[in-house]
Formats: sequence, C-alpha cells, structure tokens
Amino acid sequence: MNYLIPLMVVIPITCALFLNLLHERTRTVKIISIIVALALPTIPLIANYGVQYFGGYQPLAQNPTIAVGLPTLITGTALNIFHPAITYVFGSAQKLMIIVLGFIALFAIYISLYEVKKASGVYAYLMLMGTASIIAMLLSDDIFNLYVFFEIAALAQVGIVLVSKVDYNYETALKYMILGSIASPLLLIGIALLLGVTGNVNVTDIVYSIQHGLVNPQSPVLLMACSLIIFGWLYGTGLPPFHTIKSAMYSKALPTGAALLQAFSVFSFVAIGIIILRIFSYLPFAHIFIIGISLVAMTLGITMAITQTDFKRLIAYLAVGELGYIGIGLGLGTALGITAGLFQAVNEAIITAFLFIGFGTIMYKTKETDMRKLGGMLVETPKSALLVLLAGLAMAGVPPFNAFQSKLMLVQASLNSGLPEIAIIMVLLSIVTFMTFMRAFHTIYLRPRPVDLEIKNEKIPNITLVAMVAFLVVCLVFGLFPQIATNFLQGMAMSIA
Repeated sequence: MNYLIPLMVVIPITCALFLNLLHERTRTVKIISIIVALALPTIPLIANYGVQYFGGYQPLAQNPTIAVGLPTLITGTALNIFHPAITYVFGSAQKLMIIVLGFIALFAIYISLYEVKKASGVYAYLMLMGTASIIAMLLSDDIFNLYVFFEIAALAQVGIVLVSKVDYNYETALKYMILGSIASPLLLIGIALLLGVTGNVNVTDIVYSIQHGLVNPQSPVLLMACSLIIFGWLYGTGLPPFHTIKSAMYSKALPTGAALLQAFSVFSFVAIGIIILRIFSYLPFAHIFIIGISLVAMTLGITMAITQTDFKRLIAYLAVGELGYIGIGLGLGTALGITAGLFQAVNEAIITAFLFIGFGTIMYKTKETDMRKLGGMLVETPKSALLVLLAGLAMAGVPPFNAFQSKLMLVQASLNSGLPEIAIIMVLLSIVTFMTFMRAFHTIYLRPRPVDLEIKNEKIPNITLVAMVAFLVVCLVFGLFPQIATNFLQGMAMSIA
C-alpha cells in the first residue's frame, strides 16, 4: 500500500472544506491556500507507483489467489462476487497528468490570491475541490466512484463561474447546471446498466468479464450502457453538442478560473475516455464515433473561434477544438495513437492555461475583453505580449514547442492506421488555428490604441509573469525532449491498445 495515493485527494478536499469557512480572514486564506497549492504537484512527484484499496478488497481479476479459481465464482454471465471497495491506481501516466494538473492549480490559486484584492476562502475552496475531484477521477478504477467525483467537479466548475463576478455569469452557470441535470443522470444510468450486466462497478473486473466471455459482449444492454456513458462524457468535457455552453463557462470565469476549468475538461476527457476504451474497445462503432465527434469538435471549435470578438471566447473555442486532437489519438486505438492523444492532453492543459493567464493580463490592465475596443497593448505590456505570442505559437503546433511533437505523433499515428485524410485535416486546422491566433494578437497588441481605451496604471503582478515563464519552460522542455513525457504515457497506451 502507498498511503500517499489517497492523500492526493484527501488533503485538498480537507483543506478546501476548512477554507470554505474562512470568509474574512484574508491572511489565513492565503497561507493555507499556498501551502496546499504547493502540495498538489509535490505529493504525486514523490509518491511511489501502486494500488490503494479502500475497503480492503482487491478486484477479483487483480487478485492472483482468487483469479485462479474464478470459474468457481461464476454464475450465469457475471462474476458471483460484488467488489465493494474503491480502487485507486497510480501509474506513470497518472503521475505525469496529476503533476501537470497540480502545477496548473498551483499557479491558478497563487495568482488569484494576488490579483484579487481580498482573498476569498470560497474561491480557493472551489478551486481545490475541483482539482481534488479530477485527481480522484484520474486515479479511480471504480466507475461509480469516478461518477461521484465527476459530479463534484461539475458543481465546483459552476461555483468558480458564479463567484467570478463577470457579466451574465449567473445565466451561464444556470444553463450548464440545467444541461448537467439531464446528462449526468444518463451517465449514471449507463453505469447502472453496466452493474446489472457484469455484476460490478470495478473497471478491471468489468473488463475481465467481457474479455473472458462471462457476459455477452454484443448484449443490447451493454450497447445502451456504452451510448449513455459516451453521452455523459460529451457533456463533461465540452465536446459537441455541448461545446457552446462549455466555452461560455470559460469566458465567464476569471482568467485563473478559466485556466483551471480547461484543465478539468482535458483530464476529465482523458479519465472517462480511457475507461470507455478499456471497457468498450471491442466495439468498432465506439472508435468510429470518438474519431467522428473529435473531427466535428476540431472543425466547430476553430470555425467558431474565427467569428469571435471577445478574446476569452476565442481562446475557449480554440480550446474546445484542441480537445478533438486528443480524441483522434484515443479513437485510433493504437499504442502510438493513444500515447500521442495523452501527450496532446498534457500539452493542451499547459498551453491553454498559459493563454488564459497571458490574455488575463489584458483584462487586468483594461477591464476589457472585447477585441474591437483594444489595441496598442504591446507598448503597455511588452513582456506578457511576448509570452502570449509564444503561447499561441505553441497551441498552433509550431516547433520547437510541445504541441508540435504531440501533433506530429498524431499525424504519424493516422498515417500508420491508413487514415491520411485525418492527418491532412489536422495539419490544415493547425494552420487555421495559427492564423486565428495571429489575427487576435494583431488586434490586441499591434494595431493603434483606441483613444477611449482606459488602461489601469498598475504593474502586472510578478507572480503572473513567473507563471507564464514556468509554462513556457515546460512547453520548451516537452517540445525539445518529448520522450520525457511519452515515457510516462506509453505504459498506459500499450495496456489499452
């Protein structure tokens, strides 16, 4: 047992609940938030790989003593023993993704404490609670436990938008909750159908049951479960038809909140997507659907980004489009494709956080997000302008940045799978992404400053620039030495392919 594994979830949740009680004690909120934020990437960094069982029961398919006698435990078409414990699996892929999530949360929390004049215990509570929920989803080998934290993460995201004090944020949060009240129960019904057919909610046991013929893999109930779980996955991650409301959520949050919300979407995408592949990889239509919806997300995201005049909405739609690249990798189903998709997920989380925080400096200086009212900001914020430019180049897949490596791997995986059309589409959409970003950059930073634009005479907090430089360093390191990341991810990819 590695007792650091549950602490990745327990510590941020416990501290978040405590911070929620602190409304006016600004100094205390700052101290606790900074300590916990530092712990988020540190604990997974020092933790050893392993499996943690809550309840003391090892999954039947993972227990060598029981697995030998599995035939005697089978009745009808399912395992005869219900596995009641929650299982957390911490491998190399989980390690990298949780470190990256903790890294983004660290700077998001830290910047929020210094950009907001009065530190809010409620805001810190929501950010920590959401982060802990996504960590639990990445660790969980229990699909019902994953659903519980999926719901907590959704509520935390709504809360982050509600406390952001942006125009129309209440309306957007309410719409997201209403849609969630439909999509989340459907996801839960899908999980219930899996339980009914396989007799388990532990993913390893479900996979064992299907692979060894203990249940009929073509059962209509299993097919319905797959459809419902995929529908819930679309809602939680912002894929079509939920791309519009998800991008609105990003645009109605503060820049630090938007950076973290996008990281939540990316890693929720991975956590649920990996489980879908593990359980339903034998279904050809599952792979076809994932590739199809990913292509739609890429096309819609970039197309809608072109039409935006608000830079937060523009980044939000580009972020939705970038999710499609992850889906392409998972949908291809090959070891190279899945590795590339996971690598793209890590890169997207970092780059999008980089962009939201970078463009957030414009909002900090002008209180304005409408690009039609902006201009000449290169003179006012030259350092952050250069960093934002580099972030945009990274998102478009320009070498030597990290997204270039992951997108190149995706192109190679598509060609190896006999799908050159997908490779061409990805290259073309990356070019359009580059052009869309450069148009926005020119509008905000390079064209003459409007006469009526008011600029606050305050320096951008140093911690914001430090965060942007830190993100840039990660982008360059993963771009120049991609094996640092892919070595962590290949084990998971090979086990699924």
